[in-house]
Amino acid sequence: MIYAVRHRTTYSYEEPVSFARCVLRLTPRTSATQTVLANTVKVTPRPTDTRDRTGPFGEKTRTVVIDTPHTSLVIEATSQVDVHAPAPPDPKASLPWEAVRAESFQSRDLGPDGAAAYLYPTRRTPAASPITEYARQSLVAGRPIVEAAAELMTRIREDFTYDPEATSVSTPALDAFTARHGVCQDFAHVMISGLKGLGLPAAYVSGYLRTIPPPGKPRLEGADATHAWVSLWCGRNQGWIGFDPTNAIVVQNDHIVLAVGRDYSDVAPIDGIILAPGAQTLKVEVDVIPQETANAPAGHRPVTSSSA
Repeated sequence: MIYAVRHRTTYSYEEPVSFARCVLRLTPRTSATQTVLANTVKVTPRPTDTRDRTGPFGEKTRTVVIDTPHTSLVIEATSQVDVHAPAPPDPKASLPWEAVRAESFQSRDLGPDGAAAYLYPTRRTPAASPITEYARQSLVAGRPIVEAAAELMTRIREDFTYDPEATSVSTPALDAFTARHGVCQDFAHVMISGLKGLGLPAAYVSGYLRTIPPPGKPRLEGADATHAWVSLWCGRNQGWIGFDPTNAIVVQNDHIVLAVGRDYSDVAPIDGIILAPGAQTLKVEVDVIPQETANAPAGHRPVTSSSA
């Protein structure tokens, strides 16, 4: 499936900003299951300095510096992405999770697709005993890893309440777990913490999700949002498999990967610093449009809505 994606972020400032330095992670990832056909990133006002590089987890980053006074900052990324994920594996045909753990401890691949970088806890995804024990209820002795992970994500979907007011981007996984409330970021962090607590390599994925609304509902331009899910290393033969605990689905062609890291800190679409005395407001608009209708009039495009 080929998608056209538009991701527009607008910062409005109460007082003029004299300096801004932002790191942008707005170029989708090219991998075995996804190919980026086109990507442009436009920043207004025009940056005085721009530097592109590849981060430690394979993410494409652009650092921009703006040192002219401005009262608004608009960052718009447009991409065309071909997603071609394979059919999900038979959950019962995968290795026992203990065998995957043993393989991961023997891994010597320190690259962005290797298991080693995703084994260890982070500040946002600690090895917390309550979360580990919660995960252990699904990962019982000898159970196939895909089957066990699918049950864990389903339990998170059933046991936690989606609540955008309950957490912020800085909320630790243990706080969200204790409250049993949060958003896709929190659900992903909780699942990663549980898997890492049992010695399994798990990564945080940021990206976009194509969803199908109820019949008759209009598509609202800019009403989609970024999404987050989990990628679990399931052994050398099966590699990385995505699990979406917000929706309790194994990742396939409706998920578009933006960046992969250990937690949200590694993959935030935009972060940085500004010098300004006043408050700011933020507006984010995202559109995910199947390519076969990307050039159709807005009123004839398929409707999508975010579950993130």
